[in-house]
Amino acid sequence: MKKRLLAYSIAALAISASTVALPAGVASAAPCSDVDISFARGTGELPGLGITGTPFVNSLKSQLSDRSVSTYAVDYSADFTQASAGPGSRDLVAHLNSVAASCPSTKFVIGGYSQGATVVTNAVGLRTPSSFTGAVIPAALASRVEAVVVFGNPFGLFGRKIETSSSTYGSRTTSFCNFGDPVCQIGGFNAFAHLQYGTNGSTTQGAQFAATLVRS
Repeated sequence: MKKRLLAYSIAALAISASTVALPAGVASAAPCSDVDISFARGTGELPGLGITGTPFVNSLKSQLSDRSVSTYAVDYSADFTQASAGPGSRDLVAHLNSVAASCPSTKFVIGGYSQGATVVTNAVGLRTPSSFTGAVIPAALASRVEAVVVFGNPFGLFGRKIETSSSTYGSRTTSFCNFGDPVCQIGGFNAFAHLQYGTNGSTTQGAQFAATLVRS
C-alpha cells in the first residue's frame, strides 16, 4: 500500500510539474566547451531541462560566464513508472563518454530533479530499483566530473544521500530536499514542496556549489 501511495504521489507531482514547465533550455556552445552541463528532468516533464534544470543551468552558465559552456538535456522518457531512470542513466553516460572522447579537456557537471535525480544516482554507481537497467560512469572518466547536483532525490526515501553513500562522488555532490517533500523525505507531507526548487533559491545555491568546484 505504501508503495502504491508513493507512486501515486510522484505521478501527481509530475503532472503538476508538467503544467508549469518552462521552455526547454537545451543549447550547445562550441564543439569542445570548457564545461559541459548535463541535466535530467523530472517525471512527466516535457523533453528539455525542465522546471528545475532550466534555472539551475542558467544560473551556472551566468556564474561561469568567462568560460565556454555546453548543455545537454538527458534524453529519456521520464515516465510515471519510474523505470525509465535506468535507460536515462545509459543516455547520460553515453553522452559523457562521447564528449570525453572528442574533447579531452572538457569538464563535466551533472544534475537531476526528481526521477532525474535517480538517473544521476544510477550513473554514479549507487543502487536504486531501476539501476539494473542503467549504466555507470566509467572510472577513467570520474575525475572529470567536477560536480553533482540533485534536487528532490527519491534516494532519500531509503534514508540515503549521494554525499554519504559514494566514496568517489560524495565530496563533489550536493543534494536539495525541501522540508516536507514526499519524494525525497521519509514521512514527507507537502506535495507542493517538491515543485519549489526552481523558485526558492535551491538552483542558485546548487549552481554556486558547482561553479566553485569547477573553478577549484
